[in-house]
Amino acid sequence: MPTLNPMMFRARGRAAPRTPAGRATARWRFLAGLAAAPVVVVSVFRAVPRDWPITVVQLVSFTPWLVLPATASLLFAVLGRRRWMAGAAAGLVAVQLFWLVPLDDARAAQDSAEGTVELRTMSLNAKLGKADAAEIVRLVREHGITLLTIQEYTRPLEDRLGAAGLADLLPNRISAPAGGASGNAVYSVHQLAATGLVPDSHFQMPIIRVTAASRGQRAVVELTNVHARAPVGVGLPKWRNDLAALGRQVNRSGNVVLAGDFNASYDHAEFRRLLQDGDRKLVDVGMIQGSRLVPTWPMEDLLLPGITIDHLVTSPSVGSADYAVHRVPGTDHAAIMATLSVPASG
Repeated sequence: MPTLNPMMFRARGRAAPRTPAGRATARWRFLAGLAAAPVVVVSVFRAVPRDWPITVVQLVSFTPWLVLPATASLLFAVLGRRRWMAGAAAGLVAVQLFWLVPLDDARAAQDSAEGTVELRTMSLNAKLGKADAAEIVRLVREHGITLLTIQEYTRPLEDRLGAAGLADLLPNRISAPAGGASGNAVYSVHQLAATGLVPDSHFQMPIIRVTAASRGQRAVVELTNVHARAPVGVGLPKWRNDLAALGRQVNRSGNVVLAGDFNASYDHAEFRRLLQDGDRKLVDVGMIQGSRLVPTWPMEDLLLPGITIDHLVTSPSVGSADYAVHRVPGTDHAAIMATLSVPASG
């Protein structure tokens, strides 16, 4: 009978020691999974259009930035030499790119040629009226703004804008200054007429008929100065109600423009529902101009990746060009502007 060597059993019961290359490969695989985990979680929330709780709603806002950890996960998976992991990571990257530049049939690509009237539009949340009035007036002057919408508009801001000479550039105004975040104003070179308010909204959101004339042509726009409740604290149901109310408001004929602080990004199902409800699909001007990663908030105070929650939304009949975002001292929101081409009505 052969003699049994106890060392044989110990060798069989213990895994072979890893080489340095094997340990490095294992680390890359671990990092690939670590980078992919938050992408998978947030992507599920982004893909399923449910009434998610407040934490999820806030996380979904940052979906555009998931392309970075998704790409890192793919790189780590390739270095980890595991095909199925690299394939899954590549799928995650593809999903993020699809959301980053979604296919959209609605295009605002009309030329500002014969048959249209141009509106050079700018919108700004003034952060409790603290925005720098001189900078607002400078932007209006240098960019030829003809239609300005302001949210969180206060009496002191109105006075500072007047002192800075805004009325010389935009002489027509409909304003409702108020304390806190509830005030609003529209300034224009064009004729303005108040026609109502968005019903059941948290903040007052006025609806204003803008009658513009240029080169013997005339165009009419139904403008809504938007300020939706932020989805924080107890405000989540009010935020959803505000976006739903806006969706009901814009489902009508004519040239429609919604400008302001929606407190929602394209990645929120509630915002996409606003664009898609009704008989016609509305257009997010910043989206079609390729500005998904050009944030409008936060411009100061908070150390967060920037997101786009301020929008210019139009009916498909309104063309757009020259979308731009500009910082304004004193407010955590950026000013957004674009040239809108409105079909002439005669």
